[in-house]
Parts: sequence; C-alpha cells; structure tokens
Amino acid sequence: MKKTFYFLPLFLILFHSTLNFGQAFSKGADVSWLPQMEATGYQFYDVDGSKKDCLQLLKERGMNTVRLRVFVNPNDDKASGHCSKDETVAFALRAQKMGFRIMIDFHYSDSWADPAKQNKPAAWAMLPFDQLAQAVYNHTFDVMTALKKAKVKTEWVQVGNEIPGGMLWPDGSTDNWKQLGILLNKGYDAVKAVDKSIKVIVHLDEGDNNAKFRTFFDNAIAQNVKYDVIGLSYYPFWIKKDYTETIANLAFNLNDMVTRYNKEVMVVEVGGEYDKVQNTKELLEATIKAVKNIPNNKGIGVLYWEPQGEKSWSHYSLSAWQADGKPSPALDAFKE
Repeated sequence: MKKTFYFLPLFLILFHSTLNFGQAFSKGADVSWLPQMEATGYQFYDVDGSKKDCLQLLKERGMNTVRLRVFVNPNDDKASGHCSKDETVAFALRAQKMGFRIMIDFHYSDSWADPAKQNKPAAWAMLPFDQLAQAVYNHTFDVMTALKKAKVKTEWVQVGNEIPGGMLWPDGSTDNWKQLGILLNKGYDAVKAVDKSIKVIVHLDEGDNNAKFRTFFDNAIAQNVKYDVIGLSYYPFWIKKDYTETIANLAFNLNDMVTRYNKEVMVVEVGGEYDKVQNTKELLEATIKAVKNIPNNKGIGVLYWEPQGEKSWSHYSLSAWQADGKPSPALDAFKE
C-alpha cells in the first residue's frame, strides 16, 4: 500500500505536466522558405560541418515552434510564392512530427501582405464586400480543416499579417473600421469553427510603438473584434535604431497591451542583422527577457522571422545564418 500511495501522486504529477506542456514559453521561427530552399538544393550544416535537417538544427538551439504563412493562390517564385494550402499542410505535418508546435499565418493575399501592401487575392478582387467577407471565412475554414484532417494540432492562427492599416485594401482598410472588424471576426469565427482551442492572433508591426498599438486595438474594441493574443513584430533595423534604444519601449508596450486589453502577447517576428552576430544575439536575449518578464505568464513567446533564410539564397539581410550554411551563433539566445 505504501508504494501505491507514493506512485499515484507521482503519476498524476507527470500526467498533469504533460497536459500543460502547451503552456510552455514558445521559442521558434517562421521558416516558410525552408521547403523551397531545400527544393533548390540549399544544404544546411551543423557547426562541425555535418549535413543536417534545418529543423533539427533549430530544435537543438532551443526552438519548439514553427510559424508558417499561407497565401491564397500563390505563384511559383521561390521566395515570394508557394505557401499554398497543400504545401503548408505538408510542412506543418513534418514539423509537428519533429515535436514543433504550430502557428499558421494567413496573409489573405496571393503574396506578401505587410504594412505597405495588403493586396486582395486576384480571385477576390471584384467581390462585393459581403462576398469578400465570406471568402475570408471560407478560405480560413478550408485551410484549417485541411490541417485538422492531416492531424496537425494548430496552436495559434494569425488572422492577417502586420495589419496596422487593415487588410484586403481598400475594403478592410482602417479608414473603414466597421468593415475591417467584420473581416477579422470572419477569420476568427472560421478558426473557432474548426477548433475552439486554437488561439487567434491579431498582429501589428513596430512592437515598440505604443501609440500605434493603442490606436489600433482601441478601435478593435469599438468594433467588437474577437481575438485571443496580440502579436508584435520587433525590428530595430527597419526604424534605423539599435535595440538598446528601443527595447524599453517594447517592454513598456508589451506590458501595456496586457494591462489595457487583458490579452496575452507574443513577439511573432523578430530579426537582427546577419553580419552583426553579437548584436543580434543580445537583441534576441533582451527580447526574450522582456516577454518572459511580463507578469502572470501573459508573455507567451518569441519567434524569429526566417532565421535559416541565408542571404545568398534569399537576399534577406536579417536572417541568422552564415554563408557556409551553418546557423549563426546568435540563435544560441533561444537555448535555456
């Protein structure tokens, strides 16, 4: 009896910790370029020179999450196309089998959507607004259903990508908040119709810009927009400042979003200059610390944007990969 008495609590503790694994801090990356990098023959190497799966390299550096973008009807351009429903489902399944948690990022466009452009998919371009809203629902539901059928357990979904000015312009511009609110809620409703446990993220750029975030989310409240998590991008490079000049503003904004809107927050995109390894490592360490320091575990994760997108392949200067195909030491910031 004595052995049984002590065994049961231990079993229950282990079982309980397994159930709550999903609450662990999310550390990871958007790696949506990876299938095309592999398809074009790009090789990834560990520090000892051995060839290795890129996802394994990221896992060994402490990452536990991948974020995958979805375009509506993309072309076959290696860098600005692909990311179709079928490609995303296949990649999500691969990553999940390696132990990664999954975030899906809907761009609601045939290619990049960001603060400078929120172009409608060509197939939706002439739809009246009510049909456009239904297209958002149908597309979201279709992709999420395909993921569920493939037995991918999606943990987070972004409804829109960097949308401080809205999405699906001009209909869903912030010049017409009523319509933007309808579009965001259509996306939310489609996600929850497939799986109520998935957390829906609304995502803005310039995570250190508190005024931008207050303006947007105050308007979202006025339109009864439904969401679970506030997602932020944080790129000191794009505002021509060092992270040391902006990290305090990021920390302030993160905490303000939690207290003002009672939501979880997550840095869903961060990046530093690939050739400034130590500075980028310190940027990542400071960002992770700022998110982890938010009270009551309301800061839930930090994701690098395309760390493996080495410049010779992507022409992108904010990756965290070296010209020899090896991961940058900056990524060691994600290790415990």
